[in-house]
Amino acid sequence: MLLGGHLRRLREAEGISRADAGWEIRSSESKISRLELGRVSFKERDVDDLLTLYGVDDPEERARLLALAREANAPGWWHRFGDVLPSWFQSYMGLEATASLIRTYEVQFVPGLLQTRAYAEAVVMLGHDLAGRRDVERRVDLRMDRQNVLHRPDAPRLWTVLDESALRRPLGGRDVMRGQLEALIKYSQYPNVILQIIPFEAGGHAAAGGAFTMLRFADPELPDVIYLEQLTSALYLDKRDDVDQYIAAMERLSVQAEVPGRTATIIDGIIDELYS
Repeated sequence: MLLGGHLRRLREAEGISRADAGWEIRSSESKISRLELGRVSFKERDVDDLLTLYGVDDPEERARLLALAREANAPGWWHRFGDVLPSWFQSYMGLEATASLIRTYEVQFVPGLLQTRAYAEAVVMLGHDLAGRRDVERRVDLRMDRQNVLHRPDAPRLWTVLDESALRRPLGGRDVMRGQLEALIKYSQYPNVILQIIPFEAGGHAAAGGAFTMLRFADPELPDVIYLEQLTSALYLDKRDDVDQYIAAMERLSVQAEVPGRTATIIDGIIDELYS
């Protein structure tokens, strides 16, 4: 998706049609469209030919984009969970694994990157209550392995704004929920994690449309991506106007939420109120 978006901008800057680009790589206009949307894999030869067509003659830029093509084609660690991983979520896994900043707003659940195993199992069971035990465990294992991204030497920054309702919604029983709240307090102390709470007293707020995630990448040439998860699919937005609206909403949410320094105190208060 990221490479496709970059190729699209290069093509548009040169005023080249998709049909002409398709001809250059011995293909079709529809193939160029699918490439630019990140819906098909890349052949290095095709990327190399397109870069030549688009006038990219800087050796370093060409090398960087060709390396990105190789990376886009390489299977990620999550492919071993292909039996339980929806095809529409695989793109997100690649984006999350390469992001330098992940900003997310959640209203119903604790974000997957911050869930305990017991809490994650309770969430998985909500949507897969008829699944077998192995299937559930595989889905939970996938979620737990995702959290390794926060412990890498080049770990991304995770900035989460969490609605108070997610902290008070009991999942998995008292012990599970208390354990999850205590884990959030620990996560809030991580140097690469910012956790803010929007209390009920804040009233209505900017994210009336529901939960969303914004992913940003170290390479300034790569666009931010907004991820919107639905019940059986997901949307990936990278058009500037769409992204700008979500970024503005996230900024307003961060202002309306309690400051990060208050997070542990707020969660401690909920633990004392509900689980002491």
